[in-house]
Amino acid sequence: MTKFRGCIDIHAGQVKQIVGGTLDTTAFKTNFASPLPASHFARLYRDHHVTGCHVILLGPGCVEAAEDALIAWPNALQVGGGVTAATAVEWIKQGASKVRSLH
Repeated sequence: MTKFRGCIDIHAGQVKQIVGGTLDTTAFKTNFASPLPASHFARLYRDHHVTGCHVILLGPGCVEAAEDALIAWPNALQVGGGVTAATAVEWIKQGASKVRSLH
């Protein structure tokens, strides 16, 4: 059995799938960009009972979209990407179920 884990990748405020390269270069390619907000995907995962979902901030300009996703499904989404020890507590206060920090 395959278990699906939902992911909401946010780049420059938009839900995207980015492939190749890194965000530090221009070598990455946008494979998919959604016209729908991050909160739409949070509600979709919630309504379909998809557990273990996460929101990943891929560079600057992602905070508002991530916050909207947490409002749509509080205490159920993990947050990662750009999270520091200093901001981890704030993400938990805003409704993240867990945070992932590399610092």
